[in-house]
Amino acid sequence: MNTATSASAAPPDNRILHALPVDERDHLAGLLHYFALPTRTVLFEPDQVIRFVHFPVDGVISLVTPLADGGIVEVATIGNEGVVGVPFVLGGSLAVRAISQLGGHGLRMDATAFVAQLEHLPVFRELVRRYIQALFGQISQAAACNRLHSNEERLSRWLLMSRDRVASDTFPITHEFLGQMLGSRRATVTLSAGLLQAAGLIRYQRGHMTIVDAAGLEGVSCECYRVIKAALDRVFESPVATALT
Repeated sequence: MNTATSASAAPPDNRILHALPVDERDHLAGLLHYFALPTRTVLFEPDQVIRFVHFPVDGVISLVTPLADGGIVEVATIGNEGVVGVPFVLGGSLAVRAISQLGGHGLRMDATAFVAQLEHLPVFRELVRRYIQALFGQISQAAACNRLHSNEERLSRWLLMSRDRVASDTFPITHEFLGQMLGSRRATVTLSAGLLQAAGLIRYQRGHMTIVDAAGLEGVSCECYRVIKAALDRVFESPVATALT
């Protein structure tokens, strides 16, 4: 499913790993493996023991809750600013499915090694702690967003967050998959995307979405985009070493 190689095969573009001091980053290098992450790859299922912790580099991972009727609802997205599958206890699991929504690459580490390194590397531990706090904030914000905001607002938020993670205005996505991520019918997503396209904010063609006017799209998006982005940026705002003294 995934082709993993030594982390030295490519630079670790994950923001958590880049923010580490050289000694901690070098210590982790031998434990990280670079791997391809095709679209719709499932990293783990609900209640499945977490075997690997993943650091996305240029892809985007969705955490989704599967429903009894076969549908799914997205509760959070994780890109190169974060880490996927942090086990709260060794051999533990999470109550969500992790699936790649936009293909790319990542770095992964054995979960046992990850837990051990949290004990020995203080800056790494602090960055992971900050990120998990921001992730819980994102989950709470997304729950409110899904309940209170319009389909056009939610779609705009989703597209902007995906653009930030892949650093590109164009990425592959289908209306069907967008509907799954947003918990909406495909027809509803098609209508909302049509309105955004008519306004000159996006362009959708043959399975590829292009953001034409990012500033305009942010104006249509609900405040949740700015709230979530600000919380994630704060993870890296102040020097972690200072916070530890």
